[in-house]
Amino acid sequence: MSIALPSKTVFITGCSSGIGRAAAKLFQRNGWKVVATMRSPEQETELKKLDDTLVLRLDVTDQASIDSAVQAALTKFGHIDVLVNNAGYALMGAFENASEEQIQRQFDTNVFGLMRVTRTLLPHFRARKIGLIINVASMAGRLPIPFMSVYNGSKWAVQGFSECLTYELAPFNVQVKIVEPGAVDTAFFGRSGDRDNSSGVSAYNAQMSEQFPVIDKTGPGGSTSEDAAAVIFRAATDGKGTLRYSVGKDAKVLLSARKVLPDRVFLPMIGWSLSPDIFSRFGKLFYKT
Repeated sequence: MSIALPSKTVFITGCSSGIGRAAAKLFQRNGWKVVATMRSPEQETELKKLDDTLVLRLDVTDQASIDSAVQAALTKFGHIDVLVNNAGYALMGAFENASEEQIQRQFDTNVFGLMRVTRTLLPHFRARKIGLIINVASMAGRLPIPFMSVYNGSKWAVQGFSECLTYELAPFNVQVKIVEPGAVDTAFFGRSGDRDNSSGVSAYNAQMSEQFPVIDKTGPGGSTSEDAAAVIFRAATDGKGTLRYSVGKDAKVLLSARKVLPDRVFLPMIGWSLSPDIFSRFGKLFYKT
């Protein structure tokens, strides 16, 4: 006589589009119970139609909404096995052009928001003596992208936070993993980006007008949301002690190069590879141009 194993539950932030939405659909197709959170669930139609899928409001900058979503998820499904911290966006442009409010919002979402959700779920994981936290960082968490210094800083913070957390949570059988997407064809560089320059500083305009069109090509030419979701699902189910999982050829190649090349070679290489002429000639090596 076979005994049915209890189904697992995944809690995902940032499911209104892109990687989060694709991940929610993939976990659901594979028999998981899914808590799909987003800032405006009233606008969601597709995910609400899926079986064993609970769509909830959660704004990572609002602790009350986090508490409410976690409690609703536990009331509905009884337990949470995996947390996927996916919510985030990119502040783009020269650092000097960014306002204090923009910088604060970037870190409040990408770093402190991730920490808030993690901290809220840790008592549940510790009480059950099992759990998995998957933090969606970026290849930008380990290598620089010109004119994305504040975003880069937020993702480097996620990397360091995740590594340190592994030591703290190991005694409770709670694991931490990092997913590092390269360029992904999502709304990340559009609706999910922030390029507003209200500083009045124009010194960087010529450089940005040359650089942004190149950066914009990498998103539509990169991996798909489904590619990233598949890596997240693999991290959640492979049972391995692997810390990092990269997504896309660009991330794999550039992160490997970062390991072996000295800064005096690697850093100029990044600038060289993102110049318009070089990208048009060699971008197809990494992206679908």
